[in-house]
Amino acid sequence: MSLEDSPIRRKSFEFACEIVKFCDQLKVTKDYELASQLLRSGTSIGANTREAQRGVSKKDFKHKFGIALKEADETKYWLEILQATGRQIPEEMMNKCEELIRILVAILKNS
Repeated sequence: MSLEDSPIRRKSFEFACEIVKFCDQLKVTKDYELASQLLRSGTSIGANTREAQRGVSKKDFKHKFGIALKEADETKYWLEILQATGRQIPEEMMNKCEELIRILVAILKNS
């Protein structure tokens, strides 16, 4: 399997694209700060996953995946804040974020 075929790489990239589109909608309603926080953490998951797969050592690999997991958890936090303050977030977005967290935890446990 090539790196491009990696499920975590594909899923985190698709999730990042959805986050970008959702943050564009948040900016229309003038939720700039929340959009900014969500955009940073939601796109960082994939960036760190990509870096991890190019890691130079097992320690580097685990470190980058650990950062990706922290970013995924932060993304979930911002989605929960949005939800708790009455913003409509797509339920599928929360589900995808939770799925990424589960996958990242599994990768870290098994590496």
